[in-house]
Amino acid sequence: MKIVSLVLRVMPEQIPTARAGLEQIPGVQVHVEDFDAGRMIVTVEDGAGYSVADSIIAAHKVPQVLSATLAYEFNGDNAEAFDPAITSLQPATGVQPCH
Repeated sequence: MKIVSLVLRVMPEQIPTARAGLEQIPGVQVHVEDFDAGRMIVTVEDGAGYSVADSIIAAHKVPQVLSATLAYEFNGDNAEAFDPAITSLQPATGVQPCH
């Protein structure tokens, strides 16, 4: 499972039209619409027959979207690497302190 969140910049008056376009893209969910700042926050989740990368590109190509910034990425395929029951992290050796 892969999930990302994006912050999209959109002209405030075009947010409803952008939402309609974004809702047509597989795996995309709109969570926040900030009409004052002209921002939208969406998540993109992979699924059968499409990838997160394809959906990110499609979201960026929605005509009303001025820019897209990746805010968060999670790759559940490697989740076991972060499970403390499976992996115990050890301090680095031979590393000089920053201060």
